[in-house]
Amino acid sequence: MKNILKVSDIQNLMNKDVNSAFLQKYTAELWLVLMTILWGGTFVIIKNSLNYSSPMMFIGIRFSVAFLCLLPFLYFKRKIIKKGAVISGALLGLLMFFSFSTQTSGLKYTSATKSAFLTGSCVVIVPFVQTFIEKRFPTKGSIIGIIFVFAGIVFLSSGGSSLINIFIELGNNFNFGDFLTIISALLFAFHIVYLDIVSSKHNYLVITASQIFICAVAGFIFSYFFNLLQIENTSLIFNSNLLAGIIYTAIFATVITTTVQTKFQKEVTPSKAGIIYSFEPIFAALFAYFLLNEKMTNFGIIGCTLIFSGLIISEIFDSLFANGYNKKKS
Repeated sequence: MKNILKVSDIQNLMNKDVNSAFLQKYTAELWLVLMTILWGGTFVIIKNSLNYSSPMMFIGIRFSVAFLCLLPFLYFKRKIIKKGAVISGALLGLLMFFSFSTQTSGLKYTSATKSAFLTGSCVVIVPFVQTFIEKRFPTKGSIIGIIFVFAGIVFLSSGGSSLINIFIELGNNFNFGDFLTIISALLFAFHIVYLDIVSSKHNYLVITASQIFICAVAGFIFSYFFNLLQIENTSLIFNSNLLAGIIYTAIFATVITTTVQTKFQKEVTPSKAGIIYSFEPIFAALFAYFLLNEKMTNFGIIGCTLIFSGLIISEIFDSLFANGYNKKKS
């Protein structure tokens, strides 16, 4: 008996083809979103871990554990280790260390709301850094999308009864933690752009391991000298809470996320990557809601809507009017 092709079979085949095409086209974006979810969880985890460890010591331990996790992979891939990749990874590692260290230290002095808003500002800094370093200008869609994202972050970060409260707070209560967080946002922007430049030239595993190793060493070095100069008292109370924080931040929020970022960010434009990374405060708010029972305000809901709108606008403009970035004519 001959097989009869049913309409339902055709529909199933079409759905599979559509799903396969979608996953193939947006693989990099989906991985970056997953990475951003893991990043979002670090706000709650690190905030809790700082009750048992000083910032620099925590960074040193976090990245040391992460590097140890990568050692077996490096051993089997030792033939691909090149000097250029190690040097590039080391430079990226310095940027990553100062980014994380200033952000982590800033959380000791400023509120989570202000930290989320100021850290999110790296999204709007990326195009300016890109222009400064690569002489490449973002498309109109990316610029409009970034404006929406920035506005969304403002709404999402507003914890008061009116939007103006957050501006009054940021203006009148500017402290050392705010300053450190702004520096962190600037360094994160440079890291995103520099990673976009070097990741396509070298093996992502070598770059990832080099970054993490530098962060680990720098964390312990700064912890020692900060304690020596009485800038920061080195403290470590090892318990289950700290262990959970180290495991999450070292494996999930460092090894996995750094590998994903190094491997897949090169497949999207830096501004689009910056927009995806802007989801971090959204996921952080969700983690805080479920784990700390923090409520999302009406402004938070508006902020989520604006950020999603920014993503959609960026996609529409990129597909209809310009593909990627317009390089400056020489």
